[in-house]
Amino acid sequence: MRRGARSGHTGIIDLFYLRRWALLGLIIGAIAGGAAIAFHELLDLASLLFLGKGAGFIPPQALGEGGIEFILPERKYLLPLIVGIGGFLGALLVERFGPEAKGPGADAAINAFHNREGVIPKPIPPIKLIASVLTIGAGGSAGREGPMILIGGGIGSLIADLFHLSPRDRRIALAAGIGAGISAIFKAPLGGAILGAEILYRRDFEVEAIMPSFIASVVSYSIFCSRYGCEPIFETGGDISFPYPQTFLSFALLGFACALVGIVYAETLRKFRALFRRLDLPFVVKPLLGGLAVGGIGILLPQVLGVGYGWLQLAVLGDLQALPLWLMFGAMLGKIVATGLTLGSGGSGGEFAPALFVGGMLGGTLWGVFHRLIPFATPPEPASFVIIGMMALLGGISKAPLAVIIMIAEMTRGYSLLIPSMIATTIAYLATRRHTLFESQAPSRIESKAHRLEYSIPLLERLKVGEAMSPDPITAAPSDTAAKLARILQERKIDAVPIVENGMLVGIVATLDLAPLSPGDRERIRAEEIMTRDLIIAFPDENLYEALRKMSRYDISHLPVVKREDPKKLVGIITPADITRYYTLQLRSLHEAGSEGASEG
Repeated sequence: MRRGARSGHTGIIDLFYLRRWALLGLIIGAIAGGAAIAFHELLDLASLLFLGKGAGFIPPQALGEGGIEFILPERKYLLPLIVGIGGFLGALLVERFGPEAKGPGADAAINAFHNREGVIPKPIPPIKLIASVLTIGAGGSAGREGPMILIGGGIGSLIADLFHLSPRDRRIALAAGIGAGISAIFKAPLGGAILGAEILYRRDFEVEAIMPSFIASVVSYSIFCSRYGCEPIFETGGDISFPYPQTFLSFALLGFACALVGIVYAETLRKFRALFRRLDLPFVVKPLLGGLAVGGIGILLPQVLGVGYGWLQLAVLGDLQALPLWLMFGAMLGKIVATGLTLGSGGSGGEFAPALFVGGMLGGTLWGVFHRLIPFATPPEPASFVIIGMMALLGGISKAPLAVIIMIAEMTRGYSLLIPSMIATTIAYLATRRHTLFESQAPSRIESKAHRLEYSIPLLERLKVGEAMSPDPITAAPSDTAAKLARILQERKIDAVPIVENGMLVGIVATLDLAPLSPGDRERIRAEEIMTRDLIIAFPDENLYEALRKMSRYDISHLPVVKREDPKKLVGIITPADITRYYTLQLRSLHEAGSEGASEG
């Protein structure tokens, strides 16, 4: 009967859990989908006003978002001023109303999950949205997904506050919001949902967030598609045939190349952030300077301005007239520098889209090289190389390879490329090692503050008292005076002294036992008169959690450790300080072992 009742109770809890997250996921997804539409509309409007009206520049768009027709800048000389003004206005908005919205956005959301109990201040999502519209719409080299990660995460945090959720559930709501934001803006519901759980760690998943993220992602995707249609962002110009096995060699080489260029991309962003951080200038001036420099690059390479999906679309279609190989290579290098200037100076935007651009252009360039050098191992068309270059480079340095593979497959309908994409992306993920776009990513759940408590007790249960205790403790005899005991406690800086007679533990004297005694009493009274004889003890094979439980239950700060077969034989003493010291040492060893494993990978 008990077993059946317990099973029924668990079923009720699970049903309540599903109903609650179905409702919360629906709300988070609906708001995130609406925010993605607003972001998309405002960004198109800003691009038309800044680049179209200002510089006479109409960049191409991905076929799933418009058309690939484009007009190169007619007033190139205005580009530095236009990009600089956009960066300045975005920075001014952030500084005045929401300093926490500074930076790309994704890292801030990840940091909120691990270190702020999932809390993102309420003003941040709208401020981030408008600041990113100004920066990217004016030509800043950044993407839409970083802001949408922070916006979606902020929506999840807001809903958690409205429903008075616990910190644990607020973190789950934040992750679901991340997935919902990405799913809508990329039109990739499955990949976006997984990304919400995978992007938080370098080599782990937030498993509890996957189901809520699925619900929120489907809802946000459906709302976004009701406005823009459900066609994938990129068209491939026809079905991409499954590559022959001999082409796997070239895809493996592409994976290595994506790892190297991905490291360069991530380190360039980091170097530019450090450079602008050292400049002793007001914050709003830095994005202005960065924008002026990006606009200068745009005079020579307008392909680096904005999100750049239209140029990726041309590369996927293999339009070598509009985008010859030398221009792909130049645009790849220019995009790395332009993105470093935009985001490093404090401009608002994301790192994902530029990484896709860099990976796609690298793939297109290498396809041209391999097609000439090893034609037997190279696909006949560049589309597969461009798409897998996008996957491998972003999957490697985002540390979210599974989500990225699925997401790019959804964005291109390139499902037939899953096997070569797994080869290239796995190589890129392993070869990039510790390099990541997101400094706030935790290596794994055990190293995240979000899960510190749930992992601390199991570890304490695995560690033994005999490993952590202080062996050969200082002892005293029953005939020793209280004054002598006080000197031992003070000189040794300890709280208790075991009393041993003829090699047998007979009692213990603690600081509190001596406190009521006057100096005269301490010279007269013996240890045997004040010692505690009814001892709370520990055994070497007991775990540290049990030892801590005893100390807490009996309100003591020390446990004599005795042999289990001879409870009078003292072998050590253990205190909370001993437990903390040994626990920290073991935890550090686990971290270092995990880091070495990742490094070897």
